[in-house]
Amino acid sequence: MANPLMVIENLHKKFDKMEVLKGVDLTINTSDVVSIIGSSGSGKTTLLRCVNLLEEFHEGRILIDGEEIGYTKKNDKRHRLSSSILAQHRALTGMVFQTFNLFPHLTALKNVTLGLRKVKRMKKEEAIETARHWLNRVGLLNWQDHHPGQLSGGQQQRVAIARAIAMNPKLMLFDEVTSALDPELVNEVLSVIKDLADDGMTMLLVTHEMHFAYDVSTTVIFMNEGKIGEQGPPSELFQNPKSQRLAEFIKNSTF
Repeated sequence: MANPLMVIENLHKKFDKMEVLKGVDLTINTSDVVSIIGSSGSGKTTLLRCVNLLEEFHEGRILIDGEEIGYTKKNDKRHRLSSSILAQHRALTGMVFQTFNLFPHLTALKNVTLGLRKVKRMKKEEAIETARHWLNRVGLLNWQDHHPGQLSGGQQQRVAIARAIAMNPKLMLFDEVTSALDPELVNEVLSVIKDLADDGMTMLLVTHEMHFAYDVSTTVIFMNEGKIGEQGPPSELFQNPKSQRLAEFIKNSTF
């Protein structure tokens, strides 16, 4: 059996004295789609930000393709790696946030090509070809010359997805990517993510869209108070929750 794409071991994260992640263990294989559900404050977004190295973590390890990211150990002490190495590790994952974070002065095409030119050092023609491929993939090739202010929220989020995927990460992270959208725009973004999942892209996503999590996931994780409360196939978690806490969460959700 192939090695897991990502392994998280005993991950702990504190903000001052408040422990937000309390020993998370998780394994993700290539082409897995893992959805994280749970109440606000349960540690879902913090977990994603640790994987993307946007947050420091205080104990544990994260390995991608067998390589430990973010830290090294010397004389039994953990050391955060240099900014240049962190940037290389961060490039192993692509992250799409709740807010679109597009550059307002750049067109959709230039938003996507910027990282390809600056980080990947692609030649201009190759960067444009790659960007157009992914804009077409998310249904926005005809809007390549539009600025973010000329696009709907759903279109902006799809540009953000194209920008992240164009960098060719090993793992895609999605953090509540529909939460800032009007209800009628949610489905256009979710359908793009579902198409990518169908193509075998490996994903770890935080979502409050329970039907989507049920339909698209290979595994669903229920986070509760900084720990993984339950995990398993979506049919198992949603139809036969083992804990009262998960049963209450599902009952109170829109599922």
